[in-house]
Amino acid sequence: MKPGLIHLYYGNGKGKTTAAMGLCLRAAGNGKQVTVLQFLKDGTSSELNVLRNLPNVTVLSAPTEGFTFQMNDEQRERTRASSRALFQEAVESAFLGGCDVLLLDEACLAVKGGFLDSTLLEHFLRAKPEGLELILTGRSPADFMLECADYVTEMVCRKHPYQRGVSARPGIEY
Repeated sequence: MKPGLIHLYYGNGKGKTTAAMGLCLRAAGNGKQVTVLQFLKDGTSSELNVLRNLPNVTVLSAPTEGFTFQMNDEQRERTRASSRALFQEAVESAFLGGCDVLLLDEACLAVKGGFLDSTLLEHFLRAKPEGLELILTGRSPADFMLECADYVTEMVCRKHPYQRGVSARPGIEY
């Protein structure tokens, strides 16, 4: 078995999730079992419509109750609990051989915001199953993520239509 590697797509530029989803689609097309876990997203992004229809892809979305900076304590706790439960489910699946590729979308924000325990994630990165290909995304990764990753790609925003007032468009930005 070839060793699985860790990919990290981070930064303030567009394309982190897009790149990660593209890798998941490629792996699924090759017959690999793929699990996509999205933290702090509502699970309605357009690419998920395709992935959910593939028999070898599992999509898990940790529900969120709005933007993290607008959540009250109860909302934060519910979001934290669902994030942790789905992370545990994904980890168990990985160790039981239920997935070859695991995407932890917005893992950086989940850790930074306290929705995912950094110690648990770091332990998983350092002790993941040997053949598991692991993908992390988010704006500001913790140092251990940068250290553990085999591929580190920083997405930098040089120009974006949002800066001109153009709203996000379905099928393009989400």
